[in-house]
Amino acid sequence: MNRDYLKQIMIDQKETYLNNPMINRDYPLEDNVNYCFVGIRRTGKSYMMYQQIKQLEENGIPLSQIVYVNFEDERLLEMTAADLNLILEIGLEISKTDVKPYLFLDEIQNITGWEKFVRRIADMKYRINITGSNSKMLSNEIASTLGGRFVIMNIYPYSFSEYLIANHMKKNYLDVISTKDKADVQNQYNQYVTYGAFPELTEINNKRVFLNSIYQTVYLGDIITRNKITNDFAVRLILKKIAESITKPLSFSRLTNILKSTGTSIGKQTVINYVGYMTDSYLLFTLQNYAAKLVEKETSPKYYFMDTGLLGLMLLDCKSAQLENLVAIELIRRYGVENVYFFENNVEIDFYVPSENLAIQVSMQVLDNIDTRERETRAFVKLNNFIPDSKCILITNSEEAVLDCEGIRVEVIPIWKWLLMNEFVMNFYKVNEPSENRKNPLFPMNMVDCTFQITEPGNRICAHNHQMGWIHIHTDHWIYCITKFP
Repeated sequence: MNRDYLKQIMIDQKETYLNNPMINRDYPLEDNVNYCFVGIRRTGKSYMMYQQIKQLEENGIPLSQIVYVNFEDERLLEMTAADLNLILEIGLEISKTDVKPYLFLDEIQNITGWEKFVRRIADMKYRINITGSNSKMLSNEIASTLGGRFVIMNIYPYSFSEYLIANHMKKNYLDVISTKDKADVQNQYNQYVTYGAFPELTEINNKRVFLNSIYQTVYLGDIITRNKITNDFAVRLILKKIAESITKPLSFSRLTNILKSTGTSIGKQTVINYVGYMTDSYLLFTLQNYAAKLVEKETSPKYYFMDTGLLGLMLLDCKSAQLENLVAIELIRRYGVENVYFFENNVEIDFYVPSENLAIQVSMQVLDNIDTRERETRAFVKLNNFIPDSKCILITNSEEAVLDCEGIRVEVIPIWKWLLMNEFVMNFYKVNEPSENRKNPLFPMNMVDCTFQITEPGNRICAHNHQMGWIHIHTDHWIYCITKFP
């Protein structure tokens, strides 16, 4: 690739991160760590880089030492792995110092063979951050190549708290709030679940039109074009049928039969391939049955969309499906997709998190419908026969209560409140308390005393460790250990 041409592109792209308005995402980032940001397109991975660049600038790093390249630029379509070293050469030239530049390589999976270059640069002790929108870039082979050099960080659409902040709502809505505040936050939630949480949507009035444009051009286009699919109708139909099956396990065999019943001639292996492309692009994710045998775990998962707005494009009346889908998204945000399951073995539990012994049912409303309440709570009683002493939560659209079902405590929590809960868990102890009585700040997950926010003035951070997930804040009388949920 022509060196001067590439240099001009890099100069042009610098305007992108210099002129973008910043809304900081709620992801703790450490200095001197190389990150690989992955996730669905348009979810804010580039903004994570802009956020880092801004932080570097605030720390006194001149912009001349920052090299940013977005490989989605159509002018870079012919770029190959052999050209990547030109980026480093140009970066060193622009910086005009002997200090190594900071490298930010956006959507680098577009360059075949990128991983060897990135590994070499990391081994040379450059600070380098990359993004990607295809899970194949984290295949075992590539992960082994990058091993130990990068921290993998999954970036999701806005959490509800981020969404509220983006819409200029910064109150503590978990505290005692007025009727108007409650109505406001409920209205924001309705928008959030209906149209999804892509950051750009907060600035768009006609959200559905914009969302449909993203779906058609970015996701379907990416899946179909990148994988050279000629039967685009089959792809759309598969997505439609998966959307209709949200909340229920769906095997490849059943999906193939459903498609054949519509008159679509498609083989099971083709269905497997197409669904694989959808999950590779982070459009879909799957949860496995915790109680199933290995083969069934792999072949009969539940499918969910990475954004509830995209699900809403597929169905006319999908409030219940969107509610469950949103809970699924939030759970993998907190605990990681590998740690969240459903439970089906003579009892159906919508979600189960083994590490927390947490069981969750999802229903639009339960308190005014005796049959629904009995069905949902009875499932917790049955689960207790398999897994005793589970923490049981029933998430609803707006209802709130505490129920007792044969001695099992069931918390009924409205979805908007649950989304805002557990942002921080705080362990605390008195400064003058003997050290042997203090809770170990490195292992706070099982030592939760309460949940609240520090509002006293004059508090200061005395130590922090984002890798381990803790922050110390001390006042004159108390030391607080704050643990951020995954």
